Amino acid sequence: MGSSPQAIAAGVACGVAISFTPFVGLHFVLAAITAFLCKGNVLASALGTAMGNPWTFPFIWVSVFYTGRWFLGVEGEIRVSFLTVFEKSMHALMTFDFSGFASDVWPVFFPMLVGCIPYYIVAWVVTYFIVKHGLTKLIEKRRKNAK
Repeated sequence: MGSSPQAIAAGVACGVAISFTPFVGLHFVLAAITAFLCKGNVLASALGTAMGNPWTFPFIWVSVFYTGRWFLGVEGEIRVSFLTVFEKSMHALMTFDFSGFASDVWPVFFPMLVGCIPYYIVAWVVTYFIVKHGLTKLIEKRRKNAK
């Protein structure tokens, strides 16, 4: 017996929503945890993380970064190399260089963390209802054809 449309939809929604967070490298784990907490399908959450991929990440990162800056009231022009930021964050975490993290990564990471919140919520809700509706219709069609 498979998961319910609600559980699958919740799992996919968790994966899609997590893709909007700046926790690159932890998306699978965080999607699984959030899916588990909301009684969603954990495997479906892994599939949902495919929303974040090399083609979509640049748009996601720029969007959440500037949304976060707007929410925080940060003004002024800034140029950000996200690959450099993520590289420095990995280095800081692996070497326990928290002063490097605070000076090089936090000024970009924190606005992204704040800015991802509305995208996370909207992505979760939209994905949940689209997937649930699609699966419900598919099940109804299969039942109708089985008769």
